[in-house]
Amino acid sequence: MREENMDYIAQLAASPEAWAALATLIVLEVVLGIDNLIFISILTNRLPEAQRPKARMIGISAALVLRLALLSLIFVIVKLTAPVFSAFGHAFSWRDLILIAGGLFLVWKATTEIHHNVDPEGGEKKGPVSPSGFAMVIGQILVLDLVFSMDSILTAVGMTIHLPIMVVSVVVSVILMLFAAKPLAEFIHDNPTVVMLALGFLLMIGMVLIADGFGAHVPKGYIYAAMAFSALVEGLNMLARKARARRRKAAGTAG
Repeated sequence: MREENMDYIAQLAASPEAWAALATLIVLEVVLGIDNLIFISILTNRLPEAQRPKARMIGISAALVLRLALLSLIFVIVKLTAPVFSAFGHAFSWRDLILIAGGLFLVWKATTEIHHNVDPEGGEKKGPVSPSGFAMVIGQILVLDLVFSMDSILTAVGMTIHLPIMVVSVVVSVILMLFAAKPLAEFIHDNPTVVMLALGFLLMIGMVLIADGFGAHVPKGYIYAAMAFSALVEGLNMLARKARARRRKAAGTAG
């Protein structure tokens, strides 16, 4: 049995098609992981600075564990797409129900975060966060980790039938998330307008998950094209603000 597994892995390693599938799947998993990472960054930025690295590590580690656990239950996951009941002219599966629940949670959470940012009396809470507050943040991260992990695994199943390729792509994408977590969280924290843009992304993603659960599939290419365009516009705005700040500084020095 062990020799058969080694031969199977050796055949995959020698197959150009397998390497092409692995590269494609890694890219797709990284793109899907961006949504997860934005959510983790926004939530952990609400914690005291000393607790943020720990919370990010727990959130991303949980994402890896959930993805690997779901891969080990791959045959069960595939069956989750089978209809369990029909309503409103649509046959709902467990996957649909998970996507709808996750989308509703994401819309609710993004809305409350937007309210927190625009409320003039909101502001950042001073003082240490209670253990229950830290646990609540981790709990919210775990809920969305599960939703994004389900989407990630179903994408992997649709791309290849080889479990080793799925495992490697998931592990590589989560490792990249781990390295990108701190810079992304710091960037979002230092740029308040980016926070609102990211929350807008999360609202859109939540609505897309709900629509997908009801059978209205929105091609992800459109979603990420809109996100990229919005990010480009915000990048230009940031450059313009920096240019104005330099001009004001130069004028003040000259004065």
